Amino acid sequence: MKNILLRSVYDAFDYVMDHYFPAGMENEAPRKDAYAVISIQDTHTGGFGFTFQRSMSCRDVLTLYFDDIVRDVPGAVLFSREMAEEIIDFILKNRGVDTLLVHCYGGESRSRAVAAFASELLGGDGEEFFKTGHPNQVVYDTLKETLERRRRASGKVIVKKEENP
Repeated sequence: MKNILLRSVYDAFDYVMDHYFPAGMENEAPRKDAYAVISIQDTHTGGFGFTFQRSMSCRDVLTLYFDDIVRDVPGAVLFSREMAEEIIDFILKNRGVDTLLVHCYGGESRSRAVAAFASELLGGDGEEFFKTGHPNQVVYDTLKETLERRRRASGKVIVKKEENP
């Protein structure tokens, strides 16, 4: 995976549409990279009214529903260990795509935490995501704790840093 993109729902939609082309006009698409999407949707509205799906460019999609909270709130869904497991599995399964697109409503808290974690999981430095915004600490910590629990249980390193070809 070469790129981890952090986007709002609006910017994620624009990114996906940049891969579209009319029939027979493949060279007209502004973007040609293969990507996977982690789509984080709100529960209080039942989502954003649309979901991303696989296509020629979009190799995989993980859609999760949880809210931007850091403690239990009646009527809202707090990020869980099960969701962390799904994200870890998804990132590892899709290491071969060019781009991981991570979005939530604003692209500032939940998705920023997931992007920072994804960068670290893949051998990069997630610090850039902390320097430019405020990741949801519960999401980030739960992902880190879940990965550490996996490592202890298996006794193995989950991902080694990829060497440049």
